[in-house]
Amino acid sequence: MATTNQILDQTFFARPALTVARELLGKYLVRRRGRIEQAVMISEVEAYIGPHDLACHGRFGRTARTEVMYGPAGHWYVYLCYGIHWMLNIVTDQVDWPAAVLFRAAGQFNGPGKLTKSLRIDRRLNARPANETFGLWIEDRGLSVRRSQIQRTPRIGIDYANHWKEKPYRFVLSG
Repeated sequence: MATTNQILDQTFFARPALTVARELLGKYLVRRRGRIEQAVMISEVEAYIGPHDLACHGRFGRTARTEVMYGPAGHWYVYLCYGIHWMLNIVTDQVDWPAAVLFRAAGQFNGPGKLTKSLRIDRRLNARPANETFGLWIEDRGLSVRRSQIQRTPRIGIDYANHWKEKPYRFVLSG
């Protein structure tokens, strides 16, 4: 019996970042460039839940960089980290609430910088909707992920975020 790959739409992302983050595990990040299509299973993400989250870029309010986070869910938030690595996030929740999920690992690419470099993701995708038109989207391919397969840990590399650095907002698919 053949299954149909379902492209996740805005309704999937228009929910709290913690819910979206957990449910992204086992989905596929799909990148198309010309005739080349690459699909990698999402295995590690981190949630950033709004302006009160001291690790979230939305804590600074609306800026040119963060404006996309205040827009509709299901759009990419791509920014440069340390001047060298592009970071890929998907905007979640509701308009005017800056929340997003960072993609940390998918397929054989372990690390957000390695992931974006391998899939050739950069600022040109920033603020674009996650769909086939722009060559980057997320599919549900029917893989069922049990809660027992998910590890929750503190996020990585946010020592500046005071007590928010201890929140278990990193989700890792194990096994």
